Amino acid sequence: MVLPERGHLLRIFVGENDRHEDRPLYEWIVGQARDQGLAGATVLRGVEGFGAHSRLHTAKVLRLSSELPMVIEIVDTREKIERFLPTIDAAIGEGLATLEEVEIRLYRGGEPDA
Repeated sequence: MVLPERGHLLRIFVGENDRHEDRPLYEWIVGQARDQGLAGATVLRGVEGFGAHSRLHTAKVLRLSSELPMVIEIVDTREKIERFLPTIDAAIGEGLATLEEVEIRLYRGGEPDA
């Protein structure tokens, strides 16, 4: 797959315990992105954060949170991301999604997994 020099980054913020179809929501979103042929997705676990309810979630030992923030990042063309958004919209009960233009400097893959 070849990506243009200008692409878009979809960043989705959800909670670690959010679920959809009996799976962690972040896992389901990545699966949907792969099924729809998006260029790639990465999930990052936050060590601390808060959202719309201003409730602090942290990984500190003395304040162990059961729901750390999860960030899913997906880069592709704006058109492909716009087609993908309705798929995930109904699955995200609480969270945030942002879209920004990015400059793609390289996108390389090695040999496909066996």
